[in-house]
Amino acid sequence: MEMKIASRLDGIGEYYFSQKLREIEMLNKEGKDILNLGIGSPDLPPHPEVISVLQETAAKDNVHAYQSYKGSPVLRKAISQWYLKWYGVTLDPDAEVLPLIGSKEGIMHICMTYLDKGDEALIPDPGYPTYSSAVKLAGGTPVTYQLSEAKQWQPDLEALSQKDLSRVKLMWVNYPHMPTGQMPSRDFYTSLIAFAKKHGILICHDNPYSFILNDHPTSLLSLPDAKEVVLELNSLSKSANMAGWRVGMLCGAKERIDEVLRFKSNMDSGMFLPVQLAAAKALELGRDWYDGINAIYAARREKVFELLSQLNCRFSKDQVGMFVWAAIPDSFKDGYALSDRVLYGASVFITPGGIFGDAGKNYIRVSLCGSIEKFEEAIQRIQTRL
Repeated sequence: MEMKIASRLDGIGEYYFSQKLREIEMLNKEGKDILNLGIGSPDLPPHPEVISVLQETAAKDNVHAYQSYKGSPVLRKAISQWYLKWYGVTLDPDAEVLPLIGSKEGIMHICMTYLDKGDEALIPDPGYPTYSSAVKLAGGTPVTYQLSEAKQWQPDLEALSQKDLSRVKLMWVNYPHMPTGQMPSRDFYTSLIAFAKKHGILICHDNPYSFILNDHPTSLLSLPDAKEVVLELNSLSKSANMAGWRVGMLCGAKERIDEVLRFKSNMDSGMFLPVQLAAAKALELGRDWYDGINAIYAARREKVFELLSQLNCRFSKDQVGMFVWAAIPDSFKDGYALSDRVLYGASVFITPGGIFGDAGKNYIRVSLCGSIEKFEEAIQRIQTRL
């Protein structure tokens, strides 16, 4: 039987990493033993106390029912306290916090809540591919704004203001930036909020990397009057090593949270309570936790710098986050060519920057989610096989 798929999937392909992981699986079956340095999935476990809370609460008889669509009050209060402690942001846990089953679902919820056919959303290039896909699936039109190394991977807001923004409802931003590791400045955040107010645009800030290799985590919501024009997504996937647990959050003004909840409450029936209570425990972790994780990532990053030097790539040592972004040498056509050369020549997978947009085509990205031994093996393979 032939079945026509919905037109909303026109122009939407399978997620790049979904396809690539199948290819890597096939190469492994052929005996290639691929070292995957492309995926940002933390290989370290959560804190033992977090796991203990999950185990202990899951064994109870009264925790297996449907949960509130707004999340447990315990988790919402923990999120609120976490934002105050680390970002200096005051949030009403009953009105300005919405737990999510991973922040990726929040991207879709926001787009479905606010975008109609003909509406536009500004998308960073390079940037997370899901922003564009979610906008298209919601019926909106993604309009890319290019970022460049010359402008510190920040948008040219003056140039954007000269364009017709009459149909733009949302602007997706992500700092610390993925994939480039660019840190935001307070002046940039101030300009961004002024830009949003001037043009009546809702800024959607995706903020999952603020703790990784960064001693001064920031939130866009910490700026004066930010709640008027900002919704912020955050996640425990990276900062607490809980990627598979799917725990995220959306923070912002009560009106915006209520609007998104209208959509979200029709999509799921709440998060498993023991996961929420364990997440609340993770949000109580202190500076020692983040310092310990960052010491590991810092050592790994030095190995990645060594690997990239072997490939004659150019990179900044000031970038933060879970990846290292690097410009490819002139001898390669683009990042895809270098990625394929390393994959098929040395059995090491590195992400081509072009998957994040046209502005990333001459770059590659290496994940820090691997042991020192794994990076040393990758370096040895590149040295001896290429």
